[in-house]
Amino acid sequence: MATTAELLVDCLEAEGVERVFGVPGEEIEDLLFALRESSIPFLPTRHEQGAAFMADVHGRLTGKAGVCLSTLGPGATNLMTGVADAQLDKSPVVAITGQGGRERLHKESHQALDVVDVFEPIVAWNTRIGEPEIAPESIRKAFKLAEYEKPGATHLEFPEDVAAEEIDAEPIERRDPVRRPDPDDESAVHAARLLEEAERPILLAGNGAVRTRASQTIRSLVDRVGIPVVETYMGKGAISDREAASLMTLDSGPEEEAARAIDRADCVIAVGYDIAEHDPEGWNPDLEKTIVHVDYEPAEVYRHYNPDVEIVADVGAALSAIDERLPDDACALWCDDLHEQLLESVTESPADGDPITVWNCLPLLREAMDDSDVLVSDVGSHKMAIAQSFPTYEPNTCVISNGLASMGIAVPGALAADLVTDANVVAGTGDGGFMMNAAELETASRLDCSFTTVVFNDDDYGLISEKQEGHRGEHTGTELSNPDLVTFAESFGIEAYRPEGWDEVEEAFREAVPSDELALIEVRLE
Repeated sequence: MATTAELLVDCLEAEGVERVFGVPGEEIEDLLFALRESSIPFLPTRHEQGAAFMADVHGRLTGKAGVCLSTLGPGATNLMTGVADAQLDKSPVVAITGQGGRERLHKESHQALDVVDVFEPIVAWNTRIGEPEIAPESIRKAFKLAEYEKPGATHLEFPEDVAAEEIDAEPIERRDPVRRPDPDDESAVHAARLLEEAERPILLAGNGAVRTRASQTIRSLVDRVGIPVVETYMGKGAISDREAASLMTLDSGPEEEAARAIDRADCVIAVGYDIAEHDPEGWNPDLEKTIVHVDYEPAEVYRHYNPDVEIVADVGAALSAIDERLPDDACALWCDDLHEQLLESVTESPADGDPITVWNCLPLLREAMDDSDVLVSDVGSHKMAIAQSFPTYEPNTCVISNGLASMGIAVPGALAADLVTDANVVAGTGDGGFMMNAAELETASRLDCSFTTVVFNDDDYGLISEKQEGHRGEHTGTELSNPDLVTFAESFGIEAYRPEGWDEVEEAFREAVPSDELALIEVRLE
């Protein structure tokens, strides 16, 4: 016999869970002690939102559900932003929240909310483990649905009295993931014909192109048929930005050259594309483009995204089926000159006298990072610069949240990335997003992590200021003040830099990024 809490932990072990991020609480006491006796470490964080972001990035980089844990009430509601981020960014996450005993859930009681009802709109599935007997099925279902394409977040509520009850049961064995069927032959033929007949076809690689590990198939297709590729922010790395076919992301280029290229295209093959991360009205405003949809799910019904053919299947298999039906150089890389213009614009190092901006810093940061190193971007004006002008050479090496697009993800996300990869990791953040979860630097220090946090500091919610200035010629409600960020970092025993001038910025990047220590670089923006 074992307690239900011990059974639940046995189920987590059966799922291959490597760690649990969270904040302790009274109502999860039995679960915490069961974790202590297991092979799964519980990693206390400084805020539940940070724990959820860690699980989010863990899931995105590994393809296996990250797990976050909180107590009831405020602990559960604090998890919600990170859990919602995972849902819209298609990252597999299982969130577990404690709850008071069942005897008090029918009435108003201390810290008690209907958490299952609260989570319902933001997760793929959730339930209360209201009886010990349903724990194995509930855990297995939560992981199966979180990791199933398209992945997302699931939630389990665990009342404290259920956790303490004894039960004689075993975990349900994990099976191979459910696979989509092979692509429909007629649809593949139709898609190939549309591409071959088009004068200016283009491939739009979305989040799913990276997430489903289909990038190798995309690269093979591109090499043989010569189709140019433009990516969404979350599709960065689907092909290497060194390749002549790469037009980087939808908004890349000082004159938005990539946007102009997709404007000229007459046929778009959208691979793993989610309209939640980039509105298709921006690239199909007149409804004139032929669209081929390749994804694990049918296309959302939307006036500006109404595909001529949809291939709902394994993405890699679907692309291979299309590839087999196209002759060599079928698409005749019709905008190869544009690639050189784009790459030159984003790799040119700043000159003495150039203002210190995020855009000007990125070539130096890119030079300090290997191809396989991971950059986790926060949300703000710097995200736009990273998305549009940070060359990316491998999938899952530039992590950008563009579904929910929540500020505060960079530091906890970089911590998770450091735990699951052997590469160097950089958190790129603004002062606004950094201060939202800056306390997780203590978590990183305690866990002996080694990543570099680059804080682009303008004492402002800069992206909102920019938008207000564009709309009204002035801004309001955005100005901030910050602590001494170098002293703040040093108080955690973290090496910190505040470079002045381009030589010092370059030196700080080259010294900090490859090191095996935690580091923070504050870049004061002009």
